[in-house]
Amino acid sequence: MREILDLKTKEFIGIAAAVAGHCQPCFDYHLAAANKVGITLEEVKATIKLAQAVRQAGNQNMDVYIRNIVGGNDMIAED
Repeated sequence: MREILDLKTKEFIGIAAAVAGHCQPCFDYHLAAANKVGITLEEVKATIKLAQAVRQAGNQNMDVYIRNIVGGNDMIAED
């Protein structure tokens, strides 16, 4: 069966998913695999930055959703 995604693409996705999912062992695994397939540190950093932005937007949207469903700001933890 022919692979749809190439190895670099899989590792970009793995890094992004690890960052967004707060999975440190996953990040370590995919960072090492990324190095093996020739992904540069600059590409890793760009992937991390994108994943952090997605994670942050998701967290903010969930906080708004909770506020709308449950009501009030007392349900939102302060940073």
